Amino acid sequence: MNYTLLLLPLLFVACTNEPASVVTDAPTNDAMPYIPLQDTLDAKKAAFELKADAGKKQDYAAGIEAVRSSGILETAHQVGDMAPDFTLNNPTGQPVRLYEVLKNGPVILTWYRGGWCPYCNLTLHRLQEELPNFRAAGASLVALTPELPDSSMSTTEKHALEFDILSDPGNTVARAFGVVFQLTPEVAARYQESFDLHAYNGDASNELPLAATYVIGTDGVITYAFLHPDYRNRAEPRDILTAVQRLRK
Repeated sequence: MNYTLLLLPLLFVACTNEPASVVTDAPTNDAMPYIPLQDTLDAKKAAFELKADAGKKQDYAAGIEAVRSSGILETAHQVGDMAPDFTLNNPTGQPVRLYEVLKNGPVILTWYRGGWCPYCNLTLHRLQEELPNFRAAGASLVALTPELPDSSMSTTEKHALEFDILSDPGNTVARAFGVVFQLTPEVAARYQESFDLHAYNGDASNELPLAATYVIGTDGVITYAFLHPDYRNRAEPRDILTAVQRLRK
């Protein structure tokens, strides 16, 4: 008896069933769970803790503690405060005024430190992914940075961002919201040596904004505020969306 011929159907079934099982079990886009942005940022933080030398980790930790103890979290604008109006240019030189944008609905106003910051880049990428949800809720997303326009243009193009990125040289608007702080000398020196912060910002102030996020109602009142001393912690997109949706009720 030819046992090879008897085995061929079994081999055929085995070969065809396995791929079918893989396709059937693969998750669809509709079934994808919400993955918190903070999980992604924490993974980046863990990688840094594994690779960085002790001196760098010590300097950065001390820098975060300096922000925490500075009192900025208490003096920055809070929920219930009126948002200061401002006009800043986008990367193409077009002026954008906050209170004009508010005429179209609530505004999500967020700060990022610069295109040199990996945590900022991860956050910007995620905000772009969430942009359709924000717009569906009637909100506009506006991001501010102390970077010069050329740098903010590079960030916009790199991440294919479809929301306004506004350059705030000298942190003028950030100062009006009370979210500007001074880097410690140790962190400032490391940033300057590593990527030339002064060139990115066009000044030698060694000042940066908190990675703050506000939701501002059409009346100009802040209804949601995320303020944290650690730049590796950011407002969760799901929480931002919930804050916007509450304004529609």
